[in-house]
Amino acid sequence: MNPRKRDEALTAAGGTPLPACDPVALTKALIACESITPARGAVFDALEAALVPLGFAVERFVAGAAPDGPVENLLAVRGSGGRHFAFAGHLDVVPPGSGWVSDPFSPVVRGELLHGRGAVDMKGAIAAFVAAAAATPADAGTVSLIITGDEEGPAVFGTRALIERMAARGIAPDLCLVGEPTSVNALGDMIKIGRRGSVNLWIDVPGRQGHVAYPHLADNPIPRLVAMLAEIEGIVLDTGSDWFQPSNIEITDLTVGNPATNVIPAKASARLSIRFNDQHRGADLAARIDEIAQRHAPGAVVTAKISGEAFLTPPGDFSAMISAAIEAATGRAPELSTTGGTSDARFLSALCPTVEFGLVNATMHKLDEAVALADLALLAKIYADILTRALQPAII
Repeated sequence: MNPRKRDEALTAAGGTPLPACDPVALTKALIACESITPARGAVFDALEAALVPLGFAVERFVAGAAPDGPVENLLAVRGSGGRHFAFAGHLDVVPPGSGWVSDPFSPVVRGELLHGRGAVDMKGAIAAFVAAAAATPADAGTVSLIITGDEEGPAVFGTRALIERMAARGIAPDLCLVGEPTSVNALGDMIKIGRRGSVNLWIDVPGRQGHVAYPHLADNPIPRLVAMLAEIEGIVLDTGSDWFQPSNIEITDLTVGNPATNVIPAKASARLSIRFNDQHRGADLAARIDEIAQRHAPGAVVTAKISGEAFLTPPGDFSAMISAAIEAATGRAPELSTTGGTSDARFLSALCPTVEFGLVNATMHKLDEAVALADLALLAKIYADILTRALQPAII
């Protein structure tokens, strides 16, 4: 990147160029780049501009095609040999919606809070890690950033494409920290050591259209769909496990699309979402739903999309190390949790022990999303401590 373009990226929030080691300045620069999923272009320019002066070799590439692409990704590596610590995150954000007090992509400080879309999910955490890397000697070990522009979207050509690129390059981290906003009430009160899996299913039940006055000449699919949904609704998948809450099945849509009052419809459809713990696999759950559907409506079509399997990084040296860094800076011992939705940690956990820790999530995906200025500085300090601990040969 040429110097002029770098300075433009770093001053996207206005004012004179500010050092990449300032997490507030970099968060502002990233927020100022509109990056509704899938993100491309300027926001990656801003991050690259911050990383190159710190000695990172930055590779950017675009993967995939419509409808789930193209997606821009960034892989940055500094150092060689020793322990390899990876930080993973995303620069894309959800659409801001209307009703913000100020422009969601014009970062503004009001009181002690920095407002803007992506402030906590998760541009602030990325900026804090860059600041931590700036404070870490370049010869301490290998540090990488695995950054996608499509975590909030289909996530088909994002982190999974990055993992493929890393495998092709022979890049294999020993530990991975994902900067999702895991804290609930105060920075560091919770970290994630696992996540439940997710599978969505679409059920289409065929029938035969006809006049309601002549039901013997038609075949109404609705009663069969309702019967199978009643059976599915009664399923108790489990009662939870040592580290996971119970799995749950939710009926999220029921559609017939019949505008007429005197017509038996030709088709009825439903959609399910299952969030499952480590006692299940997505394919097994899909097969169970299909079996129920076929009993009630032979010929029904069940289509499943598995977003990710459940994963767990069992409590051990890695989570203890992160907890120790948090407690040293905040005085609080974080809760180890697997609650919440999915994240790209579901893919990264296949590479190495993976834990999630980031900012307070109270305003993520909400109007007037905001991060406390003090939390940005504190998170950078904690990340720097984690880096120091993680790059020591004795850890893990």
